[in-house]
Amino acid sequence: MSSSFFSSDSSDDVLSAYGWDEAYENAFTAHRSDGLTPGRVARVDRGHATVVTADGWVRAAWSTAAEPPCTGDWAAVRLGERPELVALLPRRTAIVRSSASRTSHAQVLAANVDTVVLAVSLATSAPAGRIERMVALAWESGAVPVIVLTKADASERPVAVVRDEVAALAPGVETLAVSSVTGEGLDILAAILTGTIVLLGPSGAGKSTLGNALLGDDLLATGDVRAVDGKGRHTTVHRELIRLPDGGVLIDTPGLRAVGVHDGESGIQQVFAEIEELAADCRFSDCAHESEPGCAVLAAIADGTLTQRRLDSYRKLLREAAWAASRQDARLRAERENQWKAITRHQRAIYKFRDKP
Repeated sequence: MSSSFFSSDSSDDVLSAYGWDEAYENAFTAHRSDGLTPGRVARVDRGHATVVTADGWVRAAWSTAAEPPCTGDWAAVRLGERPELVALLPRRTAIVRSSASRTSHAQVLAANVDTVVLAVSLATSAPAGRIERMVALAWESGAVPVIVLTKADASERPVAVVRDEVAALAPGVETLAVSSVTGEGLDILAAILTGTIVLLGPSGAGKSTLGNALLGDDLLATGDVRAVDGKGRHTTVHRELIRLPDGGVLIDTPGLRAVGVHDGESGIQQVFAEIEELAADCRFSDCAHESEPGCAVLAAIADGTLTQRRLDSYRKLLREAAWAASRQDARLRAERENQWKAITRHQRAIYKFRDKP
């Protein structure tokens, strides 16, 4: 863990520096009347959470009745000899992906994030589909995505050309090229980042190096990247929250091997906004964009204003989101059925006991 985690901050404004505001204060009223203290989760590991409070840093176990926390959560903490995380405040935003096992379970990567920095390395060729997935994940969270093309000094193609190609994959998303080696673009990036910022991307994309550049110090571990495939070791093994020198906080994350879409239809619609707009002009409202007459989407493919790859990616992500939603519904039904079965078994046991002479 970075030594900056435990810098002493005795000021009453310490929570404000980590994003606390009047709305959070109002939401915390009932917890405060119960003698609890607000704090922000900076890191979670081994069943404990490292939490920053106005009284300093604490390592707290969380109550079995509480929802498991993630980095960025605001929590109600009971201080004492053995601090306990009792409850979480409602999340304003949350970056959620389907678990790596491809089950219906969701994995929360970070909470209460304002800006999602999607790191894409210019030293390697990033698949267009992966970029679209990451942008959909970011939009669905409720935060604002920013695509950062890292390692501009190592790009084999003209940076402006690649930037335009990537920007076309994410309408309405700011796309910048930067170099942590030369400093190119870092001042512009720092100027547009606000609030709580999370770094997302695959291993080797330069997230931690970029984070160190924003922090102004080598607080995040970095590693070498294999020349053969551009992949790096997972030097970041925990999600951790660190205060930025000029305001705001930064969350670094381990490299994402897979980006599974979980209940992300609205995010997908924003990524593929041009297809959504075209679909509004189709002759049939339920047009599947396959062979229907009067399909504006197919017409755009025919005249070259839309690529077949883009449409295929759109369909694939929608199918994945629908599958995740159906699996989630099925899992919830199964959980409810198991609960009722347990209740029924318990009642039968009670009746059987009562009937005994």
